[in-house]
Order: sequence, then C-alpha cells, then structure tokens
Amino acid sequence: MMSYEDQVSGIAAELEEVLDLDDLEAKVYLNLLRAGPITASALAKELDIDRARMYRTVDKLVSRNIISTTLSSPKLCIAADPHEALKITLGKKEDEVNKIKKSGEAIIEKINNEITTNQSSSVPTFRVVQGRQNIYADIAQMVEETKDVLYIVTTLDDVSRMYHSTIPEKITICEKNGGSVRLLVDMNDAKLTPFVKRFNATETRIGNLPSKGRLIVQKDKKMIMSDSASSFQHSSADSDFSLCTNSTEMVDNIFTLCKFLWETSNPLKTIDVKNFVKN
Repeated sequence: MMSYEDQVSGIAAELEEVLDLDDLEAKVYLNLLRAGPITASALAKELDIDRARMYRTVDKLVSRNIISTTLSSPKLCIAADPHEALKITLGKKEDEVNKIKKSGEAIIEKINNEITTNQSSSVPTFRVVQGRQNIYADIAQMVEETKDVLYIVTTLDDVSRMYHSTIPEKITICEKNGGSVRLLVDMNDAKLTPFVKRFNATETRIGNLPSKGRLIVQKDKKMIMSDSASSFQHSSADSDFSLCTNSTEMVDNIFTLCKFLWETSNPLKTIDVKNFVKN
C-alpha cells in the first residue's frame, strides 16, 4: 500500500504539471493546504528549506495568486483553494495562447509578404529539446499529424505526466485521421491498469523496456528519444532533454525496435490482477 509520503509526492509531481510549478513551489502549496495559515519562516523550518529561498518562493507564488499573505505581523501565508488555483492557471494559459495566436498570424503574414523563403525538406535534421513542456508539445504535434502508426514507449511515471498534457486529446484527432497510437509501458502492479487505460491510447501493452528512457517514433516521419527517464520523478521539468530527428535511417531503426518490443509484450487487457507477478 502506498505510504502517505508517497501519495503526497505523487500529488506534488502532478501539481507541477497542472499548475506549472517547480518542485519546491508544489511542496509549499501542498503544505500550506495541509497546515493552514502559517509564516514563511515556520514553513521553511518544517520543510527544512533555507529561509531566503522560502521567501523568494512565497513571493513568486503570491505574484501568481496561488497563495496570499495577511497584513498582520508576522505575515501568514494562505494557500488558494485548489479550484481557484486551477482557474487562475487556465486563465493565464488561455491569455498566452490567444496572444501567441494573434501575434503569430501577424508575423506569418509579414513573412509571406516580405520574405522569400527557400526551405529544403530533404536534409535530415537533428535538434535537442530541453524542458518537459517543450518535449510534450513536440510529442502532441507528432500524434496529431500521424495518419499511420506511432509508438510511445516509456515509463509509467512519464505516462502519468503526459496524461496532464494535450497528448490524450491529440490521440483522438490522430484516430479520426486514420492513425493509431500504440503505448508500451513498464508496469509491475496490475492495480495500476485503470490508471494506464485513462491515457486513451489506441492500443496499450505491458512489457520490459530496454532502458528507462522515452521513445516516440512516427512511422517514416520523425522520432523523439530521451536517454534516461529513470529520474523523471525526481528531476525538474527543465532538466528533461530529448533528441528529435527526422533522419530516415534512425527513424526506421527505432521503429523496427519498437515494433519488436510491441510484438513481444503483453496486451493490457489480458493481465489478471490476481495472478499478476512482478518480473
């Protein structure tokens, strides 16, 4: 059975994605929800954090309306209601999207009218993508554009983070376009089956992965690869790196590997909770 500390750690990890917080900010917010009004100094002592760092974190959360402070002396920190915090975050994201869309359309029009472009699509490209949010955005785009088969081979923890991105929504679009998303994940506890199913992949299988990395490959198109996902749970979102390439040779090789892993894995629906044995 999962301990209270593990449950809190899991919730904190999800909060990082949903509310766009870093590890410390998520812990501060959760502890404020649990403890109620408390001084930043007392909270720093409870979390064993340097007071100066705690004050900076509190100021940042206050500026985003995630927490507020009283006018009393000493000041008390108060966490916003979770629903209100989510509403504030959604509003901020919607404003950012609208701004990007409006500015982007204007820029594209200028480029089309004033600049002659000469882009070659035959040369393989390689780029390193930094930041989990940027990586997930690339994956979401790949899924949306897929009209054939796309493999997602990764850890259970990575799947839990992807669930809170736009990727599950893009899977629906992919399927409407005639494509399919095959999710291959490592899992040693059959009780987590509903948790994996909610990701909504076209097909899902369980198997032993060759590494704790992340492989996403779109047939004949593009691939994204992360060397090691073993520290996803404990690392910051910004420390997540991936290689993205459309090199035909690399894409074909990784697609063949994923296809082999898929064929040697077990369909999710055939796993029996009572007879599930950890490998």
